[in-house]
Amino acid sequence: MTSIRMLAIDLDDTLLRSDLTISFRTRNAIRKAEAAGCVVVLASGRIPSAMEQFARLLGLNKRPGYLISNNGAMIQESHTGKVIYEVRINPKIALTAYDLAAAEGFPVQIYEDDIMYISRPNEFADYDQKITGLRQVVVENFRAMVGNGCYKLLIPGDPLILKPLEHILKTYIGAESTIFTSKPYFLEILPANTDKGSALAKVAEAAGISQQAVLAIGDSMNDEAMIRWAGVGVAMANGDDRIKDIAAIITDKSNDDDGVADLIERYILGKETLPKLAGA
Repeated sequence: MTSIRMLAIDLDDTLLRSDLTISFRTRNAIRKAEAAGCVVVLASGRIPSAMEQFARLLGLNKRPGYLISNNGAMIQESHTGKVIYEVRINPKIALTAYDLAAAEGFPVQIYEDDIMYISRPNEFADYDQKITGLRQVVVENFRAMVGNGCYKLLIPGDPLILKPLEHILKTYIGAESTIFTSKPYFLEILPANTDKGSALAKVAEAAGISQQAVLAIGDSMNDEAMIRWAGVGVAMANGDDRIKDIAAIITDKSNDDDGVADLIERYILGKETLPKLAGA
């Protein structure tokens, strides 16, 4: 029987193919992993409403599992919708981040329910809407909305000019927030000590599963914390090179070639040996 008891999977560019679908092979492999004793966790930067369709497709709305959304700012039971953890950015920190971004000419986005609130229209928000299905709403007094609190702030922009802004933000609020690029064109600000890794630790504790028995799969820098924390951290073949450098395993196949299914079939359902587990 597999030594893995919890399987945490990122969505975009990991579980989801480029056309935002999940293949039958992958769905079948995940269900077989559950039957072998694995609790399934979907971990995403998406908000809950943008994750629900994929949870339903996998049947997680009917079986015990977990959804980590907003890159770790919220955790829910997949089968009940019960929120077991949530945290918001300190309003003063959120306002500082907004003011710094606006001063440098960047738009800003926040997410609530099934709506993407934006400070002004931009091409990156259009792309975000396409992949998440969220409705865009332009807010005239965006600063006042930010001051009411939010799970995260997202600043979209060209990767070349986002990097200097990231340095500015880390200088001013880095000690009081979590700042990273989830995609090269998305810079995110979350509450301090908030990421997929800390959220996954809370999920494992709630489920009574040890760190050594957790396998986490991702592709991008917002997956770094959970890949580092998990007993076995896995990077996708199509993943960021920085993620590949820290992972115990790199899949042989990309998200478009059933990389997640291939990994499950080989290491959880098959007989291939996992690397030595962290802390073992």
